[in-house]
Amino acid sequence: MRDWIKNPGRGAIAAFKCVLFLACLLPLAHMSWGFFNDELGANPVEAITRGTGEWTLRFLLASLAITPLRKLSGMNWLLRTRRMLGLYAFFYGLQHFITYIWLDQFFDWEGIARDIVKRPFITVGFAAFVLLIPLAATSFNTAIRWLGGRRWQTLHRSVYAIGILAVLHYWWLVKRDITEPLIYTLILATLLGYRAWMREEERRRQLAAGRPQQKVKARKIIPIIPR
Repeated sequence: MRDWIKNPGRGAIAAFKCVLFLACLLPLAHMSWGFFNDELGANPVEAITRGTGEWTLRFLLASLAITPLRKLSGMNWLLRTRRMLGLYAFFYGLQHFITYIWLDQFFDWEGIARDIVKRPFITVGFAAFVLLIPLAATSFNTAIRWLGGRRWQTLHRSVYAIGILAVLHYWWLVKRDITEPLIYTLILATLLGYRAWMREEERRRQLAAGRPQQKVKARKIIPIIPR
C-alpha cells in the first residue's frame, strides 16, 4: 500500500488530478451559489472579495507546500499538481481583482488609482497580483524554451515575494482578529524557512565534497511555482 501511494500509476494520478481540479472550483461554486441566492450576509460584495482573496492565498501556500511534502513523503508525483494549484491561485486572484474593480468600485479608475496609492493594503495586494501575471503567463512547458532555464527560474522565484506581499495584504486588511493572518504568516514562514534550510544543506554538502555549487536545471514539466 505504501509503495502504491509513493508510486501510483498514470491512471491513478490522472484521476487524482481530475478530482483536485474539480475540488478547486468548489469555493467559487459556493460563493456563486451564495451570491445568487442571497446567502452571503448583509454585504455580499465584501464577502466575495474577502473569500476570493483568502482562497488566492490558500492556493498560493498550497502550491508552495508541494516541494516540502514531496521531499518529506517521497511522493514525487505530487509535483504534477503544483502547476494546477499555482494557476488556481492566479485564477482566484483574478476573481478577487475583478470583484474589486467591478462590484466594489464600478470601474471608477480614478478612485481605484487613489486607493492603490493611498491605501497600503491595496498597494501591496495590487503589487502581488501584478507579479502573479507573468508567472501564470509563463507556467506552460514552452515558456522555458522562450526564456531559457535560468531566466525562467529567476522569474518564478518571485513567487516568494508574492507570498510575502499577499500575507502582508491580509495583515493590513484585518483590523481586529489577527488569528487567520497569523496562521498564514506562520505557514509561509515555515515553507520559506524550509527552502532556505534545504539550500544551505545543499551548499554545505557541495563544499564538503570539494566541488562548486551546481546550478539547478529547469524541469521538463513546468509548474507555476519553482522549487
